[in-house]
Amino acid sequence: MIELIMKMFFKHCILIAFVCLSFFAANGQKDSLVMNNGDIMVGEIKSMDKGILFIETPYSDKDFNVKWIEIKEVYSTTRFLVTLQDGRRINTTLHTNATGDIVLQLEDGLTTTTSREELVNLIGLESEFWSRVNASIDLGFSFTRANHIQQGTAQIGAGYLGDTWSTDLFFNVFRSAQDSIAPTRRNEGGINYKFYLQHDWYLMTDINYLSNTEQALKARYTGKLGAGNFLIHSNHSYWGVGGGLSLNKESFTNGTASRSSAEVYGGTELNLFDTGDLSLLSTLYLYPSLTESGRFRSDFKVDTRYEFVSDFYVKFNLTLNYDNRPAIAGNEMDYVYGISVGWKL
Repeated sequence: MIELIMKMFFKHCILIAFVCLSFFAANGQKDSLVMNNGDIMVGEIKSMDKGILFIETPYSDKDFNVKWIEIKEVYSTTRFLVTLQDGRRINTTLHTNATGDIVLQLEDGLTTTTSREELVNLIGLESEFWSRVNASIDLGFSFTRANHIQQGTAQIGAGYLGDTWSTDLFFNVFRSAQDSIAPTRRNEGGINYKFYLQHDWYLMTDINYLSNTEQALKARYTGKLGAGNFLIHSNHSYWGVGGGLSLNKESFTNGTASRSSAEVYGGTELNLFDTGDLSLLSTLYLYPSLTESGRFRSDFKVDTRYEFVSDFYVKFNLTLNYDNRPAIAGNEMDYVYGISVGWKL
């Protein structure tokens, strides 16, 4: 009798455990997508940015990346921080209504609707750390038999997107060697922080480092503090402009005395990401000096990527730095361009 009771007890325990696990599994997969072709995807939406939605499903060990324009309907009880094209940021749940618009359920019980095109960013307020991280690494190498020219590049980037802020960091290395010519070296790195406000305004600060042999620059540290605004903020592109104050500290390898200066800066950033397998990121910053009369600097970058296999891409990049008062007369401009193969997380 005792043995029979024990068997029945364990059977009921297993049944209860199974029901509980089924409930939690079902509760965890509470979001669903209906695609333009009629396919349905069920899982947990993590975020959507730059026209790509990330969703975790129970049948894959990696989040799916889905183009936002390929989604016809979305249903979720998860709370998101949503950014609209007009710059509003709303804490809400969302679902698609009968007319195809997206209904946003506000915290005060009211609702508002928006089109899919007008919703440009969403972040799950309880999403895990790794779903908010992006990273990439690029490697390039070339060798020319004549004069034994060897060139190598390595670029590493990473970023994190918080509820109301983001941070990005990068480090780039360039090396070139040739018979009978001194090696060329260039190192560059930086970290950037943005805090997002309503109506597409943001505060920003960053610190950049540059070292190159072309201008005998041992180290240049530039710190910036300012504000900016997105003039264009959509599922196809971002275009922001900003400005503020900058502090610049430099040391040199040719005996030129170290120098420090204060500057104002103005800049612009253009990001095109919904162009098929191509994407483009370009930045331009101008630095007129406040403490060195007549001095002017500028930094220009452009990166173009072509994704040929999922998460793998070929990249063309150009970086140009101009200084009208370099340590070596005649070397006002330093630039590097290259082609590399990369992988993104």
